[in-house]
Amino acid sequence: MKKTQRTGVIREYDMHSASVKVGYGFILLLCGLMVVIAVFPLIWVSLAGFKDLKEFVSSESIIPQSFSPEPFATTWSQLGIAKNYLNSLISVVGSVACALVFNGLLGYGIGILKPKGHGAVKRLVMLSLLMPPTISIVPLFMNIQNLRMGNSFLPLWLSFGANAMYVILFVQFFESLPGSIIEASRIDGCSQLQTFFRIVLPLSKPICTVISIFAVNAAWSDFLLPYLVLRGAEKQTVMVRLFVFSTEQTVNADAMMRSVVFAMIPPIILFFIFQKQLTENAVSVGIKG
Repeated sequence: MKKTQRTGVIREYDMHSASVKVGYGFILLLCGLMVVIAVFPLIWVSLAGFKDLKEFVSSESIIPQSFSPEPFATTWSQLGIAKNYLNSLISVVGSVACALVFNGLLGYGIGILKPKGHGAVKRLVMLSLLMPPTISIVPLFMNIQNLRMGNSFLPLWLSFGANAMYVILFVQFFESLPGSIIEASRIDGCSQLQTFFRIVLPLSKPICTVISIFAVNAAWSDFLLPYLVLRGAEKQTVMVRLFVFSTEQTVNADAMMRSVVFAMIPPIILFFIFQKQLTENAVSVGIKG
């Protein structure tokens, strides 16, 4: 069987040079150090969750004396986070749907339909990337109250349906699609919406996956807007519940560590499942003729 040739900054025939081997080893060492620095806080928090308060305060070792799951079970019961997981799931699902549909439609209009003035719209979208999201919180909250959408998940969903970064990602991907496919759908009598939902979106699974991952992580980690919009313990998301939990006088540092672990688990699982899509630098669409 023919050996697959690898291409990149350092190729296989470059490894015959001693200087390249030394440089390659240094790069691996540097990458390993960066991984340790990035992963160490997660490991420390997870291991600290197995300690009781006395051990957490007095022990200097990162390794706990016992790996009993009982402290996590106690904190889970004390936190009552199962309902908050469901609320965060509702927020995430709706946010992902709006992020794909609404941003995708705008990207479809700019990148494929290209009506008169689409260039100005694209520039305005890119200009909005320079504006910090926090400056829109006050007018956004006032509009939510004026529209009587308070204490509802709908504002959380719609806020992800207007994201400039997602629009630009969609535009760049849609512009790479062959125009022959769009023309063929129009010849077959498809409307613009039918072309978008039946042709363009199915061909855009790579970019939809990437945007879905970003939206899931952002919606799960969002604190300020759910805290302002959702009232009452029944609709608190995980991040809001952690904040409320941290303000209770009966909460110790060890219990707070375990509650942080509960909040970290879903994003970490998501990353390991979709890490390939996150780290890909380029995507392409294959067409069978």
